[in-house]
Amino acid sequence: MATYQEFIQQNEDRDGVRFSWNLWPSSRLEATRLVVPVSCLFTPLKERPDLPPVQYEPVLCSRANCKAVLNPLCQVDYRAKIWACNFCFQRNPVSTPQWIKLSCRTKHYSTIEYRGRGPPNPLIFLYVVDTCLEEEDLQALKESLQMSLSLLPPNALVGLITFGRMVQVHELSCEGIAKSYVFRGTKELSSKQIQEMLGLTNPSASGPQGRPAAPQDPAVTCRFLQPVHKVDMNLTDLLGELQRDPWPVPQGKRPLRSTGIALSIAVGLLEGTFPNTGARVMMFMGGPPTQGPGMVVGDELKTPIRSWHDITKDNARHLKKATKYYDALANRAAVNGHSIDIYACALDQTGLLEMKCLSNLTGGHIAMGDSFNTSLFKQTFQRVFSKDHNGEFRMAFGGTLEVSTSRELKVSGAIGPCVSLNAKGPCISENEVGVGGTTQWKICSLSPSTTLVLYFEVVNQHNAPIPQGGRGAVQFVTQYQHSNTQRRIRVTTVARNWADAQSQIQHIESSFDQEASAVIMARLGVFRAESEEGPDVLRWLDRQLIRLCQKFGQFNKDDPTSFKLSESLSLYPQFMFHLRRSPFLQVFNNSPDECSYYRHHFVCQNLTQSLIMIQPILYSYSFHGPPEPVLLDSGSILPDRILLMDTFFQLVIYHGETIAQWRKAGYQEQPEYENFKHLLVAPVDDAQEILQTRFPMPRYIDTEHGGSQARFLLSKVNPSQTHNNLYSWGQETGAPILTDDVSLQVFMDHLKKLAVSSAT
Repeated sequence: MATYQEFIQQNEDRDGVRFSWNLWPSSRLEATRLVVPVSCLFTPLKERPDLPPVQYEPVLCSRANCKAVLNPLCQVDYRAKIWACNFCFQRNPVSTPQWIKLSCRTKHYSTIEYRGRGPPNPLIFLYVVDTCLEEEDLQALKESLQMSLSLLPPNALVGLITFGRMVQVHELSCEGIAKSYVFRGTKELSSKQIQEMLGLTNPSASGPQGRPAAPQDPAVTCRFLQPVHKVDMNLTDLLGELQRDPWPVPQGKRPLRSTGIALSIAVGLLEGTFPNTGARVMMFMGGPPTQGPGMVVGDELKTPIRSWHDITKDNARHLKKATKYYDALANRAAVNGHSIDIYACALDQTGLLEMKCLSNLTGGHIAMGDSFNTSLFKQTFQRVFSKDHNGEFRMAFGGTLEVSTSRELKVSGAIGPCVSLNAKGPCISENEVGVGGTTQWKICSLSPSTTLVLYFEVVNQHNAPIPQGGRGAVQFVTQYQHSNTQRRIRVTTVARNWADAQSQIQHIESSFDQEASAVIMARLGVFRAESEEGPDVLRWLDRQLIRLCQKFGQFNKDDPTSFKLSESLSLYPQFMFHLRRSPFLQVFNNSPDECSYYRHHFVCQNLTQSLIMIQPILYSYSFHGPPEPVLLDSGSILPDRILLMDTFFQLVIYHGETIAQWRKAGYQEQPEYENFKHLLVAPVDDAQEILQTRFPMPRYIDTEHGGSQARFLLSKVNPSQTHNNLYSWGQETGAPILTDDVSLQVFMDHLKKLAVSSAT
């Protein structure tokens, strides 16, 4: 029999699902006592080269409030051509010609992808470009945009809006002369006004009862969104001729940026032409919005952009109004399936805190850098258009996710890049977690790594036992527009056994997936941190950890030394220790924009990447053998070692004191020190491998003992040696960290003490 670890890995590889518990307690009461809820990480578009789509529609349950899809867990009567739905037990006749083929295939596939009906929808990319940039930055951005045109499929629709003090919507269908519609950057316009001004509706024609007629076919009439093969040359020239915003910027002032209006026009343009169709708004900005609706800071340079201190003291003048404005835009875009990407490149903050909902709710990307002229931006932007093994984009549009559960289970909610579709049904829990009160969510943009966390509630009562060998089932139905313009439906159906927590608690304990649970609880912490004070979230996390240790730890009352955790939970407290120190929950030393950026990626990424964000990976390179992973601990910082740390957002190569001195002395240039040269090159080669695949591209940092950028490493390692306890150790290994943070050892000692205490 496979171990739980193998079972978990097989399920993730096949279905993209990781549950916190792989054996479920059979009653509501016992489920609440487990502390970590029954929940799962779900990656809807997990890459499966062995999963070609089948050429027919899914077979649905005939009960109106069920509509579950035929799956391997259903009981099938092949002679009578009847199948029983495993969610509502309805018996369904089948009269499709593919019946035999379908039932044979369904038997073996817990995940199956169908090709949906309906006309193909075009891919739509609308560039929204800030022209208040330095000349060098603008030139680099123009080159990147021109490069991206060559990566788009010829039939993709593309549009261009530029903004500075004014907003210009460029007409792409006219030959020989550049033509654009100019809007004031301070006047807020409704969606209807924008469409009328751009000529997207025909105000003279009236529909029934005097209502304006519907817009004509946008593919024919929309002069602002045209197929790439028609306007490639035109648009390349137009981008090449883009000039900096012509309005003069007086000394001591910021340039006037009408970001809010530019985005409003982009959303209004797509609403009027392609509602309920997948589309991408790609916004490039080099500074904060400084005028009009959505402004984040005034144009006076002597007034700095808001900091955490200002926000805490309620001294951030524009924060609430701007957040509300962008929130409304994000919801409008999400309703229509349009995603919004933000590429913000500037040395100071650009207003990501206020704008984060634009990407968080629509599944858009956020990339943050110092300049558009860095490889960090150029490579990240290029990777948006990366292709899979079939030569098709690794992006999908206009997705919806529907979840069905068996009777003993209800859906509490989801956390991820999604919005609620407010679909009512019998399997909705009253206890909302994250985005709840529904069984359907809209995910405007998806990639193979997009991952949601779904939370469930066991509703079976304590006095109603589930029959021996009973299983709870969950079905995920993801409908989306593939990058080849087809509609696809991917159906994943999974089941787990029920167990009596009274007699089988050890089995339930060994089914615990501590990696998935760490990410699931961390997402919950990050979700709460958006609306609660930081210390409150940390206290909540601590309480959950103590309760879990009390439930599953083995100990004698009031004896911390007797405390032990089983192997299936032994790493969990360590993840929580690093999570407490992470930039997702600790705002110290990170600007509001940086925190928004880190949190955005954390709630989108899959399990592997999320774990790297919580607890970075550290590799050690030395003369004593091949590179090896070492503990993320100050004891690993040795003078004769090179360390490579991957935090997901940064790749840090750190040279120990002795290595740094040898490097300065130039030993690597001398032929007799060939092995030293190889040692210096090894971590750089390994870092390059990660740099070539990671999205967004991480910041690359090369530093050494005593270097200013060594802080990136020192802030992440467990401070087992500090200036406070340096001399009590009696041995001089590792590097002392100047911090008052507690070490993992002290954290664990406190945890054990609280877990065994009879007072708690």
